[in-house]
This record gives sequence, structure tokens and C-alpha cells, in this order.
Amino acid sequence: MVKIYIDPGHGGTDPGAVGNGLQEKNVNLDLALRLRNILLNDYRGVEVKMSRTTDVTKTLSQRTNEANAWGADYFVSIHINAFNGTARGYEDFIHDSLTPSSRTSQMRNVMHEEIIKVNNMINRGKKSANFHVLRETRMPAILTENGFIDNAQDAALIRDPNWLQTVAKGHADGIARIFDLTPVSQVFRVFVDGVQVGAFQNSQNTLNAVEQALPTAQRIIVERT
Repeated sequence: MVKIYIDPGHGGTDPGAVGNGLQEKNVNLDLALRLRNILLNDYRGVEVKMSRTTDVTKTLSQRTNEANAWGADYFVSIHINAFNGTARGYEDFIHDSLTPSSRTSQMRNVMHEEIIKVNNMINRGKKSANFHVLRETRMPAILTENGFIDNAQDAALIRDPNWLQTVAKGHADGIARIFDLTPVSQVFRVFVDGVQVGAFQNSQNTLNAVEQALPTAQRIIVERT
């Protein structure tokens, strides 16, 4: 079972960045809840824990301690940026001690690719920093900055529920690629000599059916739907 810890940044007494009638803490939570729902509804073999599911105050240490104690496989911290209304676009961070060949860096490459593919934002690149949630986690960790809340063009996207759902799906697609998660809807149908002998969602069960048929079958076909 893959354990994903999702951290909606800020919350409670800490609103995070503000601009264009939006508060970062609320956007972070909305995006994180959408990501959680996609992972749990669309994939098998994944558990999700969130640092918060409502508008509550939680320290950085509480978040990383919780993820470490749970034994998470990946820490995903979700944020929205701000910079005097002049900057735009998406960027993500891993800890600045990590090399490009590290597991965390390779995982970030996948996340970056999947998110940029769908978010319709300027690509500000892959970056590194000494943020607490990247430094104090004992598992690979990424922090995504999904646009600039104080930029009118980015904010127009950020306040759109359809955009939030699409970006959440981009995060989920990255996680699914990294951990080779099996979609709930994926079914393997096994045909032996032209007759369907079973339909399986579990790849091991599919292999078992194939092995059972091998001694006598003349033709075996496996279709994935």
C-alpha cells in the first residue's frame, strides 16, 4: 500500500498569500481535497493522510512529524505563490541538498511534467530550497507553487473550479506514474482459445489465470480495458 501525505499549506490563523479576493489557505485546501479524492476514488493500493482537511492552524513541525510517524512514501505540499502582482506561473521545489540523480529529484521530474502538461501556466522551472517541509521529512518530498494569487491572470485560473480539478488531476497523474498505481477501472480480460475465461483488476490474478491455462491452451490473449 502506497502512503501519500498531502499537505495543504497554511490554514487557520495563517492565511498564506492573499490577492484578488483569494486567500492561499483556502485554495490550497480545495486543491488538496480534490487530489485526495482522485487518488482514493480512481486508484487501487493507495492510502492518503492530510495535514488538515478543514481551516485549522497547524505548525510545520506538526505536519512533518505526522508524516514521518505515519511512514509516508511521499510528502506533497500544495501552495500558491505571490510576488507583488508581477510574477506568473508554476514552479516546484525539492530540498537544496539533493542532486539531480536523487530519487526525490527523479520523482519531481515526473510531477513537474504531469502538472505543466495541464495547468495552462507559464513554466517557471524546477527549483530547490531549504523549506522546513522539504528538510525535515524522512521521505521524498515536493512543494508545488500553483500560480501567483496576486497576479490577475493567474488568479483568474486559480478561482476556476474546473482548473483546480484539472491541476489536482495533474498532481494525481504524477503520483500514479511514480508509484505505478493501478486505476480502479483497469480490467484485464483473459481469452483462452477464443473463449473469455476471466476478467481481473489485479495483475497477479491475471498472471495466475494465464499460468493455469498454459499447459493445454493453444492461444492465450490478454486484453486491458
